[in-house]
Amino acid sequence: MAKHSAQIKVFFFFVFLVAGFYSQAQNAINKETPVAFGNTITEMDLQKHLWILASDEFGGRKTGTAEMKMSYDYVANYFQSIGLPAFNNNSFFQTYLLYKQEWVQTSIAINNKEYKFLEDFYCFRNSNNDLTALSDEIVFAGYGIADEKYNDYEKIDVKDKFILIIDGEPIDKKGNYFLTGTTEQSAWSKNWRTKLTTAKEKGAKGILIYVSDIETRIEKALHWLTGSSLTLEVTAQSEWINNFYVSEEMADAILTSSGKNIESLKKKINKKQKPLSFSSTTSVSFDFKKINQEVEANNVLGYLEGGDLKNEIVIVTAHMDHLGTEGEEIYNGADDDGSGTVAVLEIAQAFVEAKNAGYSPRRSLLFMTVSGEEMGLLGSKYYSDHPVFPMENTVANLNIDMIGRVDEFHQEDSNYVYIIGSNFLSDDLHLINEQANADYTQLTLDYKYNTIEDPNRFYFRSDHYNFAKHDVPIIFYFNGTHEDYHEATDEVSKINFDRLTKRAQLVFYTAWELANRNDRIKLNPKEEE
Repeated sequence: MAKHSAQIKVFFFFVFLVAGFYSQAQNAINKETPVAFGNTITEMDLQKHLWILASDEFGGRKTGTAEMKMSYDYVANYFQSIGLPAFNNNSFFQTYLLYKQEWVQTSIAINNKEYKFLEDFYCFRNSNNDLTALSDEIVFAGYGIADEKYNDYEKIDVKDKFILIIDGEPIDKKGNYFLTGTTEQSAWSKNWRTKLTTAKEKGAKGILIYVSDIETRIEKALHWLTGSSLTLEVTAQSEWINNFYVSEEMADAILTSSGKNIESLKKKINKKQKPLSFSSTTSVSFDFKKINQEVEANNVLGYLEGGDLKNEIVIVTAHMDHLGTEGEEIYNGADDDGSGTVAVLEIAQAFVEAKNAGYSPRRSLLFMTVSGEEMGLLGSKYYSDHPVFPMENTVANLNIDMIGRVDEFHQEDSNYVYIIGSNFLSDDLHLINEQANADYTQLTLDYKYNTIEDPNRFYFRSDHYNFAKHDVPIIFYFNGTHEDYHEATDEVSKINFDRLTKRAQLVFYTAWELANRNDRIKLNPKEEE
């Protein structure tokens, strides 16, 4: 009798044990479960972090500076304070070397007359290589366009020659652009890469681009032109053809032997809507040289180990860095990308609290704030080339870059976020994000820029791209650009914390589903070439 009673007790023990597991599993997949943790992402906490990270004390968080080290330490200390382990149980930092590039020689002379850098012309280090050359011929190639509708290269050979072109594209007397037939510019104007790529494909040796507003251009880009640039390799060569933006005086000097001037040529092309190209006998010398110095940089990684699927990992990213200082101006980058950085901090905290409450994610999560984004996506490139966790085990990357403001297209209804790349590699990811939004945040998901044909090239311009290159499905969360984009006026006082909170919560809910669902999301079948 006693033995039978004991068996009954054991039976009921297992019944209650299984029921307990079942109940816990039910709670884990209940739609209400993540809300308690999503609600820990608050306006107050986001403000607290952002007023610090985007303060003058942090000096614009430029990679390679002492102020950037303050940013690394702030993020790492916060991860530690909430109980988020370092990615290797020792350090939160993934350290890598960059090479600081600075001009030591910037010289252009036309017919033996020297012209001044940052006065008569300008050029960017990261899109130019060392160059010492003397040319006795410059080819005027109109607007530098090779399009079915209009082709400046149709009757000229520019192989191994330097060319002079006009910035922009032909426009008619009604103010319409010839290539589009509307007041909307084509990609030939919107994307500076288009003309450089075309000139390189045509075999040109270098390209001089006439801009009518040289002083304004220099002023706007001064913090890139006078500061140092960084590369991942000391011998890094720019993929671009050497390119220089020149004043009207320089363009006219190049054209002296032709008896023409640049503005009259521009007017003639615009009036006739036909290409006009020719060679000009001109002596032009170029002397450009850069030096490299080693700089240490860090990505900051916090790792939350999962449960039964812990070998698979979801990565949430944002970039810490911005543009630093220029004279007395500090580029604090509150939206770009202070907003994304503080969102990662709060999303990490939400997951830690969930785990502490017994809701451990099934898959592991890596919360990573990267450096070097403003210098060419360098920190994320380093991680994707030297991953801490195998890329084949990486389920998805959710990248947050600017989610605290409202752009000009949404002034009347700010309840939106741009979604870019969500369906490029995985329709599963796209649907999960849409369902998370429908269930929890009810934002308007704007897919305006969700195309690789976007002339702004947003898909290629933030850290998610370095994951996508390795076939890791991505989503880029973005509020669009605004009048303070890359300006010293991108300050915390202009952040819409209500929208920042809601957008950060959407990222959390999407990550929650990715981390806890039974099946790993699938890649879309590759299209046959």
